[in-house]
Amino acid sequence: MSTKYVFVTGGVASSLGKGIIASSLAKLLQARGYRVTNQKLDPYINVDPGTLNPYEHGECYVTNDGAETDLDLGHYERFTGCPTSQANNITTGRIYQNVITKERHGDYLGKTVQIVPHITDEIKRNIKLLGNSGEYDVVITEIGGTAGDIESLPFLEAVRQLRWDLGEKSVLIHLTLVPFLSATGELKTKPTQHSVKNLLEIGLQPDILVLRTEHEINNDIRRKVALFCNVEPKAVIESRDVSTIYEVPMRMEIEKLDEIVLSKLDLPLNGEPDLDLWKNFLYKLNHYSQEVEIGLVGKYVELHDAYKSIAESFIHAGAVNDCKVKIRWIHSEKINAENVEETLAGVKGILVAPGFGHRGIEGKLKAIEYARTNNIPFFGVCLGMQMAVIEFARNVLNMTDANSTEMDSATPYPVIDLMDSQKSVTDKGGTMRLGAYKCELKEGSKAYEAYGRKEIEERHRHRYEFNNSYREVFEKAGMIATGINPDLNLVEIIEIPNHKWFLGTQFHPEYKSTVSNPHPLFVSFVKACLK
Repeated sequence: MSTKYVFVTGGVASSLGKGIIASSLAKLLQARGYRVTNQKLDPYINVDPGTLNPYEHGECYVTNDGAETDLDLGHYERFTGCPTSQANNITTGRIYQNVITKERHGDYLGKTVQIVPHITDEIKRNIKLLGNSGEYDVVITEIGGTAGDIESLPFLEAVRQLRWDLGEKSVLIHLTLVPFLSATGELKTKPTQHSVKNLLEIGLQPDILVLRTEHEINNDIRRKVALFCNVEPKAVIESRDVSTIYEVPMRMEIEKLDEIVLSKLDLPLNGEPDLDLWKNFLYKLNHYSQEVEIGLVGKYVELHDAYKSIAESFIHAGAVNDCKVKIRWIHSEKINAENVEETLAGVKGILVAPGFGHRGIEGKLKAIEYARTNNIPFFGVCLGMQMAVIEFARNVLNMTDANSTEMDSATPYPVIDLMDSQKSVTDKGGTMRLGAYKCELKEGSKAYEAYGRKEIEERHRHRYEFNNSYREVFEKAGMIATGINPDLNLVEIIEIPNHKWFLGTQFHPEYKSTVSNPHPLFVSFVKACLK
C-alpha cells in the first residue's frame, strides 16, 4: 500500500492544540492497525530548538538518534509509543541550510535559487522522506504557526503543490478557534470563516475542520461553518476543552475523526479501534485512591512547558501507582538557607530539573541538601544529578568550593567537568552529547530494581560529566555510581544507598516515558514518595 498523507494546519490563534489533535488521530489510526508516524514542520529560522531559550519555545525534546526537536514530538511518542527521529521535525532554518549548501556545491547548475521551486521542493522532499521509507501507511504532518503567518507561507505553498501531486492520497485538517462571547452568550464562527478564507487564498481547501471551543457546538453552528467553508457538515469536528490531553483521542473517536479521515483516504476501517489499554489508563487517571505532592525545582517553572516531559512522566507514573501526582512548581532562584524548610514543607519528594548555566544553582543545592538530610526521596535529572554531586562534595566531603567547571572554571574541586569530546567544540547548536546511549546498572541498586535488568539505553543532552578522578572518594563516603556507560566509563547514575530514595541520572528518563510504557525510574520515585 502506498503511503497516504494527512496535513494539520491551524488558524486564528497559536497553541490551540494541533499537536494533540495530530497525536490523537495517530493513536486512533494506530488502534485500527495502521502504521502511523507524526511529523512537525516549524516555521522559525533556527535550525532546531536546541539553542532556543525554554521561555521562547518550551522544552527541547531529544530523539533516539540525537535530534533536538519541538516538544510536540514528545506528545507524538507519548500517544503512539513509537520513537521519532531527525526526519520527524523540520524547521525553516534546516530547509534553507540544505538549499544553500546545495547551491554552494553547484547542485543547481548556476540557476537563480528561489522560494519556488527550490525551497518548496526541499520542503516536499522532507515531507515525503518518511513516506518513502516504506515503514508507514499514513504520515501525519503538522504545520506550525497559523494560516496567514509570513513564516508559514513556504510550507503551506509546498503542501498545496504536494496535495496536487498526491491527488486523493492526502487529507487536510484545519484547526481553528470558535470563541465564546460571554457578553452576548454566543459562540462566534467568524474567526474560523476568515481563517479558512486565508487558506483558500493560498490555494488550500480543508477537508475537515476541527473547532476548538469551550462550549458545545450545536448542529446549526456545524451547518453554518460547513456552508461557509466548503466542507461537509459531518467533517466539522468539535474539540471541546477537557481536563487532560489524554481524553482527546476518545473525544475524537466520538466525533468519528478517524473514520472521516480513512474514508477520505479511501482506506478500510479495519473494525473498531483497540483502545482497551488507553481506556484503562484514563480510568486510573480519574479514579485514583490517593494524592502525593512532589516539588519540582527549576529555573523556568513560570512556563510549565519547559518541563513538559517531566510533568507528563509524573502523570504516567501516578497512574501506575494508583495516585495523582500534584506538582509544586518551585523557582530555584527563590530558595535560600532561610526559607528552604518553609518552601519545601509538606512535599513527599523533590525533583531537581535539568537546565544550563549558573542561574538558580544555589537554590537547587539547598533543595538537594534538604532532601538528603531529611531523608526525603530525591530525583536529579541531568543538571539535577550534577548538583547532587556538588552538594555532596561540599557538605559531606568538605570540599567547600566544589563546583562544575560550567559554573566556575577555576574551582579547586571540579567534581563535574567538561567531557573530553566537548573541549574542542565551539558551535553551540547540535554539538552536545545527544541521543540514546547504553548504560550498565549495578545489581542491587535502586536503578536496577526499577528497571529489572542490567543493561538499559537512555537519551542524553549534556556537555559536562561526573569527574571520575573523584569517584573513589565519593563512593567511600556513601555516594555510589550505579549506572556506567560501558564505552566511555561515564557515570550515568548516582545513588545514596542508605537514603530512602536518592538517585540522579545524567540522562533524561522523561523523554522515554509513554502511556503504554511509563518510565520505571519515575514509577519507582513516585512509589517511594507514597511510602
